Amino acid sequence: MTRSPRRPLFAVSLVLSAMLLAGAAHAAVSNEEILQDPKNPQQIVTNGLGVQGQRYSPLDLLNANNVKELRPVWAFSFGGEKQRGQQAQPLIKDGVMYLTGSYSRVFAVDARTGKKLWQYDARLPDDIRPCCDVINRGVALYGDLVFFGTLDAKLVALNKDTGKVVWSKKVADHKEGYSISAAPMIVNGKLITGVAGGEFGVVGKIQAYNPENGELLWMRPTVEGHMGYVYKDGKAIENGISGGEAGKTWPGDLWKTGGAAPWLGGYYDPETNLILFGTGNPAPWNSHLRPGDNLYSSSRLALNPDDGTIKWHFQSTPHDGWDFDGVNELISFNYKDGGKEVKAAATADRNGFFYVLDRTNGKFIRGFPFVDKITWATGLDKDGRPIYNDASRPGAPGSEAKGSSVFVAPAFLGAKNWMPMAYNKDTGLFYVPSNEWGMDIWNEGIAYKKGAAFLGAGFTIKPLNEDYIGVLRAIDPISGKEVWRHKNYAPLWGGVLTTKGNLVFTGTPEGFLQAFNAKTGDKVWEFQTGSGVLGSPVTWEMDGEQYVSVVSGWGGAVPLWGGEVAKRVKDFNQGGMLWTFKLPKQLQQTASAKP
Repeated sequence: MTRSPRRPLFAVSLVLSAMLLAGAAHAAVSNEEILQDPKNPQQIVTNGLGVQGQRYSPLDLLNANNVKELRPVWAFSFGGEKQRGQQAQPLIKDGVMYLTGSYSRVFAVDARTGKKLWQYDARLPDDIRPCCDVINRGVALYGDLVFFGTLDAKLVALNKDTGKVVWSKKVADHKEGYSISAAPMIVNGKLITGVAGGEFGVVGKIQAYNPENGELLWMRPTVEGHMGYVYKDGKAIENGISGGEAGKTWPGDLWKTGGAAPWLGGYYDPETNLILFGTGNPAPWNSHLRPGDNLYSSSRLALNPDDGTIKWHFQSTPHDGWDFDGVNELISFNYKDGGKEVKAAATADRNGFFYVLDRTNGKFIRGFPFVDKITWATGLDKDGRPIYNDASRPGAPGSEAKGSSVFVAPAFLGAKNWMPMAYNKDTGLFYVPSNEWGMDIWNEGIAYKKGAAFLGAGFTIKPLNEDYIGVLRAIDPISGKEVWRHKNYAPLWGGVLTTKGNLVFTGTPEGFLQAFNAKTGDKVWEFQTGSGVLGSPVTWEMDGEQYVSVVSGWGGAVPLWGGEVAKRVKDFNQGGMLWTFKLPKQLQQTASAKP
C-alpha cells in the first residue's frame, strides 16, 4: 500500500485556509453598513461613529462604575521621525483598524494585537502649504477601498487588504494653497471631500467622486459667484451659481479669492437626505477690504448629495473680521417640543455661540453663549444674526502700516475649534471641548499673490485665566444651560466620545486620555499616553469585549499659532502612538451578566 505524500495535503490545507482568510478579509463595506454604523458596535466604518457624527456608542459593558479598571492591551507606534500632530479617528472593519498619521500616511493594524499589516506614505512635494500643521484626520471605507486626502490636495484610494494604490486624483493645485486634511465621507455611494486653504485666498469647494475610479461627479464652490457643475459623460454641465450673483455680497473681484474653505469635512443626515458642511473664514482676514456678508464664508451649508446644490445656508459670522470660521461640525439630533418631534442640528461655533437649527430648512431655533467671555458681539437677534460690538472690530490700516489693535474674546483659534463634540441621546447633552482665551488683533494692508498667505492681519493670543484654558462642558441644547464643566490647564484640542455606559472620553495636551461620568462630570479614569492627545477616541466590541482606542501625538495649530498660549505648551512632547484599552475579561463577563 502506497501512502499519499503529506506535503500536497498540507499545501491544500494551506490554500483552503488562505481562501477562507481572504474571503473574510475582502468583506466589502456597503452603503447599508455605513448607514447602520451606530447600531453595529462590532465595527466603526464612519468618521463620527455614524453618518450624523454624534460620536455616541450604544455599548455599556464598560461604564462609569467599572471604567477604573480599564487597562492598555497594546500600543502601536507610527515610527520614523514624522511624530507630530496626530488628529485621526480610527475606523475598524473585520478586526482591522484603519487610520492616518501626520504627513499623509495611512496604516492598517490588527485590532487584536496591534501588529502593523501595511503602511502607505504619500510622496509629498517640498512646497506643501498646510495652514495648521501636517495633520490628517482619518480615512473613509467603501467596498474594498480605503480613501484619504493628502496635504498636496489629492484623493487617494488604496486596497484595504494590501495598501496598494488603486487610483489617485488631484483635487486642487497645492501651489495655490490648497490642501486636504479632513477625512472624506461616503454618501449614497459617492465619495465626498472638501478642501483647506482659506489663509491663502483659495476658493472653497465641495466635490463628489465615483469611489470606484475617481471620476468627478459634481463640484460645488462655497464662495458666492462661482459656478457649480455636475459631470455627465465626461462633460461639465452648469448647475447654477452657488446661491447668488458674482459680487453680490463681495466688493469688486474679491469673490475670486474669497476663501470659505470647507476644510473640516461634513456629515450626512439620512432623514432629510442632506449633507451638512461648514465653511471657513473669508479671505483676507482684513474685513475692511470686503464690506458685505461675504457669502458663503463662516456658514453652515446643506447640500443635495445627488448634485451638490445648496438647499439652505446659515451664516454664523457674517462679514467675519476675526477668523472665526463656521466650519465646526453640525450634528443632527431630534428632540420633543410640546409633543412634536423637532429635527434639529447643533453646532458650537468658534465665535463662542452655540446654535440650534431646524435641519430641514436651516432656520434658527435658538442660540446662546457657551463660553464665559464674548466681546465681539453682545448677543444674537431673532434670526441668529450677531449683534456686533463695533469697538471689537480691528480698525482699518488707512495710511498707517497697521490699523488700531483691539482685544477680542474668544481668540481666533475659537471657543471651540476642529475637535468634534459628542451627543448622548440618553442624557440629552452635548459634550463640548472648549477654550477660554482672547487675542489682540489688528489689520494690515494686503494684496493677493497666488500661493502666498492672504491674511492682512496680525494677532497675539492670550489666556483669560491663570489656572486653565480648556473646559470640557456638558451643554443642554434645549435650555442653553451648562450642566457641568471640567477645567484643564492647557487648551483642549482633541475630540470627544460618549457611550450608553454613562461615559465621556476625551484627551488633553498634557498626554492624558480621560473618562468622565456623563451625568455628573466626575472624572472616573485617566491614562498617560506619553504625548498630547488630539485624536478622537472610539469604542467598539470584539469577541464579546468592549475596547477603547485613541491616537496620541502633540502638535496641530496651538503650538504654531498660539502666541502667549504657546508658552504654556512649549515643553509638551510630540509623538505618534495608537493606544488600545479594555477591561480584564472577568470584569467584562461580570458586566455583561448584569440584568
